[in-house]
Amino acid sequence: MADRSYLDWPFLTSPHKDHATALDDWAGTLGPIDHHDADATCRSLVARLGADGWLEPTAVDPATPQPLDVRTLCLSRETLARHDGLADFAFAMQGLGTGALSLFGSPDQQAEWLPLTRKGKAISAFALTEPQSGSDVANSTMTARDDGDAWVLDGEKTWISNGGIADVYTLFARTGEGPGAKGLSAFILPGDTPGLEIAERLDTIAPHPLATLRFSGARLPKSALIGQPGQGFRIAMSVLDVFRTTVAAAALGFARRALDEATARVMSREVQGKPLADLQMVQAHIAEMALRVDAAALLVYRAAWTKDSGASRVSREAAMAKLFATDEAQKVIDAAVQLHGGDGVRSGNTVERLYREIRALRIYEGASDVQKVIIARQTLDAAMAG
Repeated sequence: MADRSYLDWPFLTSPHKDHATALDDWAGTLGPIDHHDADATCRSLVARLGADGWLEPTAVDPATPQPLDVRTLCLSRETLARHDGLADFAFAMQGLGTGALSLFGSPDQQAEWLPLTRKGKAISAFALTEPQSGSDVANSTMTARDDGDAWVLDGEKTWISNGGIADVYTLFARTGEGPGAKGLSAFILPGDTPGLEIAERLDTIAPHPLATLRFSGARLPKSALIGQPGQGFRIAMSVLDVFRTTVAAAALGFARRALDEATARVMSREVQGKPLADLQMVQAHIAEMALRVDAAALLVYRAAWTKDSGASRVSREAAMAKLFATDEAQKVIDAAVQLHGGDGVRSGNTVERLYREIRALRIYEGASDVQKVIIARQTLDAAMAG
């Protein structure tokens, strides 16, 4: 049984605790999840999550708009990740893919898409990364040309989660209002838009739907623009400011599961007639793992609470949470593999799966080194303003 004491921390309210408990119970009914056909599994998971109401926190309700509750998003990702990485992925992309609509979308845009994504009837995606610009978003070269009554898209996006299965994409392209970050805009793009081609499907160590998208003269109506021309960079960073903390929460869920698996292993496995748990070296591993998990949780829910309390930006807090939680989860999972011995690297073992799942979290939505740059800049700027 995973530790639940953190649900009583002052960062969280009774409704948060009730949500996490109910979702944990629901996730326990999923049974074994097929990772061999990621496309079909993610479609099924989105439909199931939506039908049972678990996707509602991923986007605002157009009928009664309220700010996104980042603590609920984090609790959801942590809980689902502890059960299965694809369940977490299916949930997370519904939020990231429509984050721009929740934060900046017009009433018409929200009304067209958010009821569908919140009910699991449409799959969403976030198309930001390009072949030559991963962390350097301002270096994006894909263009959206103003052609009178339409925007015409040309260029490529890559490493796009849900690429190839999404019904709707949030897309960022250069419209030329200024150099670098000042010349980007955000668009809402239906997945069946003519001129959009799935150029390549990408395989990774932990299977997820990923693709390279190619655009050749794809036309969008003027109403597809999210916000104002030239606001794309601001929109993208605002979305990441919310959802980056949830990546940390997913890492925390993986780490909690690894700690549970390791604890069960050392209590049941015997060496020379005694449980592994009696060995002081093993106890040291367990102590370090528990410490890393709790420290990560404090940073995750500090960042989420700060955003929910009305902070306009939480770039520093979110960067700290993502950097620490993902890096420390890697260490926790590695220790769990070590404590499992040969079984830890056996294909299909839970900790082997976690070992493959965690690695990508230290890269996407801002690699660990990028988070260090953000933290350093914010810290130095605060000192200079001091």
